[in-house]
Amino acid sequence: MAETERFQTPATRILLAPYACTAAHSRGRQVDEEQSAERTPYQRDRDRIIHAGAFRRLKYKTQVFVYHEGDFYRTRLSHSLEVAQIARTIARALGLDEDLAEALALAHDLGHPPFGHAGEDALHAAMAPYGGFDHNDQTVRVLTQLERKYPRFDGLNLTWETIEGVAKHNGPLTGPLAPKSGEAVPPTIAALDRSWPLELGTFASAEAQVAAVADDIAYNNHDVDDGLRAGLFGFEDLMDIPMVAPILRDIHDEFGPLDNKHRVHEAVRRLIGLMVDDLLAESRLRLQALRPEGPDQIRRADRPVIGFSEALVEGNRVLKTFLFRRMYRHYKVNRMATKAKRVLSDLFELFHAEPNTLPTSWQLGENEQHGDDDDVSRARRVADYIGGMTDRFALEEHGRLFDMKAKI
Repeated sequence: MAETERFQTPATRILLAPYACTAAHSRGRQVDEEQSAERTPYQRDRDRIIHAGAFRRLKYKTQVFVYHEGDFYRTRLSHSLEVAQIARTIARALGLDEDLAEALALAHDLGHPPFGHAGEDALHAAMAPYGGFDHNDQTVRVLTQLERKYPRFDGLNLTWETIEGVAKHNGPLTGPLAPKSGEAVPPTIAALDRSWPLELGTFASAEAQVAAVADDIAYNNHDVDDGLRAGLFGFEDLMDIPMVAPILRDIHDEFGPLDNKHRVHEAVRRLIGLMVDDLLAESRLRLQALRPEGPDQIRRADRPVIGFSEALVEGNRVLKTFLFRRMYRHYKVNRMATKAKRVLSDLFELFHAEPNTLPTSWQLGENEQHGDDDDVSRARRVADYIGGMTDRFALEEHGRLFDMKAKI
């Protein structure tokens, strides 16, 4: 019996589509391991991700609002769980491997530094002379190097399909199909590709594409939710959004006046449903046109097989423009982003100039052990240390180093 079916009873067995990735035909791991008697390789990937230290730290990493601004706003952890739930729903409906889609959804943000995109901008600027900083590349770095708990290997030793999906979260990285064609492949992914080819010029699996679009669905909707809760905009503002206005009118027609708590939840619930339904309908049309007989045909296609209709693409564009203007560029968010960038810039400058101020375990990398330290390896190690921080720890570390009255 195929590995994807081995642990399913006849009543619960789900027949996968021919273009799905099947655990029984996985391309394997970098370091060979004995197969589990109880879990498929993709289930083991998911479990290793959940037990990773980097995953636990997502609880105190910013989505838009810094952790101390309120307990009800999304963090990277709650966002990742929402992405996983949406991804599983879509994967099941399309006959894809739910466990692989879930693993990719849970892993996709592990490389984000503290303070969200403001933190990434600060680290990228600091790392510009040393290869830059990209959260997707950093996620691969976390999964293949920085998580160190297994005695036989560094990283989590995940399957090829999971690493491929993370590396190509935004599509191909090389060739004419790459969204940013001509840009250099980030350093960690480039080095890994040389030893374990990831086929960077092609799309990722359908499961990886599902996780990527589920990320967009969750991101847009929880930002609407958080923006309303924070008072950055109101329902009357959303009536100008063509994709949202009909939903708000339907809610009013069905329930009459509602308190904000119920109105927000109902609006977001229906908006997610609208996006998922459109995605499934459009993706089925694309799959029907392509008629793939295996996952490699998905990879070699000339466009993603998982995506929204043109109408929803335009609707999402309008919504993103609204959120950018009314939320991401709101002066309250800008003020916090400015402080966040200053904190990480200060930390990077100090640690890079004076690496002996790093914790002892971060001072000796492989290069120094061989008497061969250089600016690039030192900068990357500093970026690894800062990138793994939570918002709270970064603020505390900044206080310890720059406030003379603070305890070391």
